[in-house]
Amino acid sequence: MNTGRTGRGLWWATAVVASFTVLTFLSHGAAQTTSSTKVRLEGAGATFPAPLYKKWIGLYASQNPDVSIEYRDVGSGEGVKRFLAQSVDFGASDGALTDEQMATLKPGARLVPATAGIVVLAYNLPGIGGQLRLSREVYADIFLRKIDKWNDPRLQAINPTLNLPNRSIAIAARQDGSGTTFALANHLSAVSEAWRSGPGVGYLVDWGGRAMRARGNEGVAALIKIGEGTIGYVEYGFARKLGLSMASLRNKAGQYVSPSDHSGQAALLSNIAQMPSNLRLYVPDPDGAESYPIVSLSWLLLYERYPDQEKSAALKRFVTWGLSSGQPYATELGYIALPAEITSLSRAALERVH
Repeated sequence: MNTGRTGRGLWWATAVVASFTVLTFLSHGAAQTTSSTKVRLEGAGATFPAPLYKKWIGLYASQNPDVSIEYRDVGSGEGVKRFLAQSVDFGASDGALTDEQMATLKPGARLVPATAGIVVLAYNLPGIGGQLRLSREVYADIFLRKIDKWNDPRLQAINPTLNLPNRSIAIAARQDGSGTTFALANHLSAVSEAWRSGPGVGYLVDWGGRAMRARGNEGVAALIKIGEGTIGYVEYGFARKLGLSMASLRNKAGQYVSPSDHSGQAALLSNIAQMPSNLRLYVPDPDGAESYPIVSLSWLLLYERYPDQEKSAALKRFVTWGLSSGQPYATELGYIALPAEITSLSRAALERVH
């Protein structure tokens, strides 16, 4: 018997098994470490920019697998609530936080404009023979129900060549707290005394039983799509995606302007000098002959101080990416790419996040 060889063979086999066990343990431990150190960010808020933010998240996550980002499009009103309750890492809203709301946050807050969009008045009137025109007085009175028939003389006077039907006007509106509603109501308050002293401005509007209501921009767009005789307000990208007809609106300069990338950008550029230091810029009735009249910035809501350094660093990297590499996707999805003057201000606000 060659016991030496047998002993060496047993020793070699034992060593191989032991080495395999150690490598397996180390590999498993490394996987656990990688998994446990992955930074997870949670946000919630506006449905208005949700398609763009989700596009950004998908692209960014594919390039940065060490970061996981979840965004829940629950509406601006709910997003603000969750941000103020500090139950999310960031919020998103088409209505900026007020000074009073910001004062309640011990970590402080920063408003970072991330994109902008157009609120369109989309309608379902097949066979009328052209694009509907609406003056500011007329569409304010439609939403106030002072005009409730499509062939109303005031509507027909603006649209003499259109075959407007003798049927009631149905209104589609949001039932959830919405920055899109805020943008429309803010505009209507600027152009209509009756609206200003009536429904006023807010994330929710009391339609007094005068409207069909749905959740989210996609819900309102769907109501318009299926309901002949319906008019409603939605973000431009949603209306464009569903192929909805969109009204040409009369702006402050007296020009009828159709919603487009150009008319939305013109509204921002014509009014950028009004930007305050806190970046809470509302343009309820923009100057400029080429400006579309209902535009809104959309803000990311960030805390000034985060207890987790890795989270704050990851969030800042993501938002910086969105303000630079992410902007070209805005036009593709129906938003307004921010002018360089605004993105530079947004980056400066981001530097105040620690």
